Amino acid sequence: MGNGVNLPSIHREGWLFIGAFAAVTVIAFMFAGPLGWPGMVLTAWCVYFFRDPVRVTPAREGLIIAPADGVVLPLIEAAPPTELDMSEAPRTRISIFMNIFDVHVNRVPCDGKVIGTAYRPGKFINASFDKASEHNERMSTRIRPAGHDADGEDDLCVVQIAGLVARRIKCGLTEGQPVRAGERFGIIRFGSRVDVYLPTGYNPLVIAGQRSVSGETVLADVRAQEPQREGT
Repeated sequence: MGNGVNLPSIHREGWLFIGAFAAVTVIAFMFAGPLGWPGMVLTAWCVYFFRDPVRVTPAREGLIIAPADGVVLPLIEAAPPTELDMSEAPRTRISIFMNIFDVHVNRVPCDGKVIGTAYRPGKFINASFDKASEHNERMSTRIRPAGHDADGEDDLCVVQIAGLVARRIKCGLTEGQPVRAGERFGIIRFGSRVDVYLPTGYNPLVIAGQRSVSGETVLADVRAQEPQREGT
C-alpha cells in the first residue's frame, strides 16, 4: 500500500462559505485579473477554517474530554449558566479559547444523556476575556454522564460562547438525546470559546496555557487522586 496523505474532511457548515468565496474568486479573475489572487487566499483559508480532522477519543468511563481545540484559560470556580436550572453552587470551570486558526468543530465531552439545552443572546466581547462567559451570546448544554444518578448534582455543563468576530453558534443536540464522548455536536464561526463546568468530584488534569485537542485531550478524571496540576 502507498503512503498516501490523509486530508481532513470539511464540516458541512463550511461548504456554503467555501462555494461563495470560490465563486467570487472566479468572477474576480474573469473581470479584475490580479484581484482574483486575494480571493484564492481567502478561499484556501475558508477551507482550512472548516477542516474537520479525525480524532481518537479515550473511551474509559469517568473521563471528561476537551470539546474544543485551543488554549486553556485560567481555571476558576463559577456557577453554571442559570438558564439550565442547575445548582448555583460554584464548580470548576475549564475554558478553552479558539482563535481563527484552530479547528472549530465541537465534540461531546463524555458519554451520557442530554438533559437540556438553552440559548441566550448577548454581546460579542473578545472570547479570551473572562467576562465573555457571563455577557456573550451562548448556547448551553446540560449532560448527565453515564453511570451518574438522576438527582442532577453530577451533571456536566458545556457552553459554546460567541467571540469578537463569531456571529453563529451551531449546536445539534436535543433534550433526551444519548451522546458519546468525541461525537461532533456543533461548530462556532469564527473565533470563540467553550466552557466546561465539571461535575463534583472530577479532578482537573489541565493547566492554563496548555493547548487542548478536541475529542482527545483529557480535561478531568473522576478517578484521579493527584492534586490540581501547576505549570512553570
